[in-house]
Amino acid sequence: MKQLKALIKGFVYWVILFLLLKLAFMLYNWSTYSAVGTSDWLRVLWHGLPLDFSLAGYLTVIPALTLIADLWTGGRLLLLRRCYYLLMTWIVVILHVLNAVLYGYWRFPLDTTPMFYFFSSPRDAFASAGPKEYVLLTVLIVLIIVSFGVFFRFYSPKRKSDKAPHRILTTIGLALLTGLLFIPIRGGVTVSTMNTGEVYFSDKQFLNHAAVNPVFSLMESLSRESDFASQYRFMDDVEATKIFQSMTATRSDSAQTILTQSRPDVYIIVMESFSRLVMKTGATPNLCRLADEGVMFENFYANSFRTDRGLVAILSGFPAQPSMSIMKYAVKNRHLPSIARSMIKGGYKAATYYYGGDIDFCNQRSYLVSQGYTRFVADKNFPLKYRLSKWGVPDGPLFDQVEKDVSKELLAGPVLRVIQTSSSHEPFDVPVQLNRNKRLNAFAYTDQCIGRFTDWLKRTGRWKKSVVILVADHLGAYPEQIENLTLPRFQIPLVITGGAVKGPLKLDVYGSQQDIAATLLGQLGIAHDDFVFSKDLLDPSISHFAFFTIPDAFGVADEENRLIYDNQASTIVLDEGPRKGSNLLRGKAYLQKLYDIIAKM
Repeated sequence: MKQLKALIKGFVYWVILFLLLKLAFMLYNWSTYSAVGTSDWLRVLWHGLPLDFSLAGYLTVIPALTLIADLWTGGRLLLLRRCYYLLMTWIVVILHVLNAVLYGYWRFPLDTTPMFYFFSSPRDAFASAGPKEYVLLTVLIVLIIVSFGVFFRFYSPKRKSDKAPHRILTTIGLALLTGLLFIPIRGGVTVSTMNTGEVYFSDKQFLNHAAVNPVFSLMESLSRESDFASQYRFMDDVEATKIFQSMTATRSDSAQTILTQSRPDVYIIVMESFSRLVMKTGATPNLCRLADEGVMFENFYANSFRTDRGLVAILSGFPAQPSMSIMKYAVKNRHLPSIARSMIKGGYKAATYYYGGDIDFCNQRSYLVSQGYTRFVADKNFPLKYRLSKWGVPDGPLFDQVEKDVSKELLAGPVLRVIQTSSSHEPFDVPVQLNRNKRLNAFAYTDQCIGRFTDWLKRTGRWKKSVVILVADHLGAYPEQIENLTLPRFQIPLVITGGAVKGPLKLDVYGSQQDIAATLLGQLGIAHDDFVFSKDLLDPSISHFAFFTIPDAFGVADEENRLIYDNQASTIVLDEGPRKGSNLLRGKAYLQKLYDIIAKM
């Protein structure tokens, strides 16, 4: 019967390892979890057990089958079993390390997002890592070796096989125990199956996130990578369609005109990680000045939390998704509408994209080619001396290159240029010292580069025929430790300025990145009917709102209700305004129809 004990010990091994890794996670993120008491730490361990049991069940199935086989083969699979435990221990611990490191940046449990980033560009995936992360990796590798050695001192049965009839009885016992693993794997015997929401127990999201087993969370995320039509089914299709149609409008019949000419040069500057709050620190005087000169949108929101989501929202007018990044799916994103294609069709001569980093990161080049961009300037287009930061070329040389290209531009006609900055991303290694705070110094550097570029446009006379759109890709880095399920987490600047723009003007209309497309194309008099999700922010006759998502939640904000809904916990976590709750059904219908459209692409 030693095989039965070995099976039980294997299951217990995984559970103990998961509990130790949870403690390691909270210790690593001490700045977050030091504020709660010992009872909360214990509650995290207790409430996280269902997912730990479930994953331990999955991981014990293969050893269980080899133990049964061993009874009839003379114990010849012992080495295979040991190799399995060693390999899976490595995988489990490394995924927990990744979760611990990324949580400080993203504030949600591990999903497929980092896998996507790593395989598209390993260098950029590790660009934010510092000494703290590498020390943690070293410590946990030691933990793997020690825990694995301790485990095998008591795990393996000494006898290779049992004799009949014990072999038959042991086989029956192992088969029954293996079948019983179905209960923790599924989370019981009810109709519903185990999911990460099962362990949510607190109104403090960071405690819920600590309770989640990140390996289970990753597995759950992988299971949703392709079956889009079955996700986020909140209501029947007739009701969802009716609500969705009331929220969308693709015309600009009553839009206020802010341009002085119909075909100006257009510069879209996508500012890495800028927030509305960083504009209040004094670190971005040029952005504040340009906002005062042009059109400033006071209630503007990012669609999501990462650059790949933000770029699609800005350049395609397509909302970000909570469980995927459509940039990853070339077969789908080629069907997305495009600002660049629409502008070229409307008379613009070219569309150029500038980025100082690796343009293949996150499948970005493939997406941009399908969007109609005809020229790219990226890290490999610069001399090696400029490619020394972790994210590639700093913003200064990047804007210098834009100036050189504009100076020698021979095309007769207006041009679209998109400039994606990167210097205000972790680890904030910029070539100047403008602010004592390392994070704010990086924002100040990018702000200085933007100021110099716009001043250059003014000196050369090109400012008069230019529209400059300044928008963040998402909030990041500042303020530090901001929680995901809050409104400030998504509030970013949107400024439309330039000599071809009437100003100054401040607007309090609610909107998000997906609305830039209809707003810009509406001002240019270019049709934008194919931008189903984009609304003209300058048209007062349209129902305006902001929509945003993170894994695994969505938010809808307008004048009457600001609401955030946690899909995992099936709970409203923020609800404010004169008509509380009014955006719940709207947000659910909107998200449901979004996935319907993705499924059909």
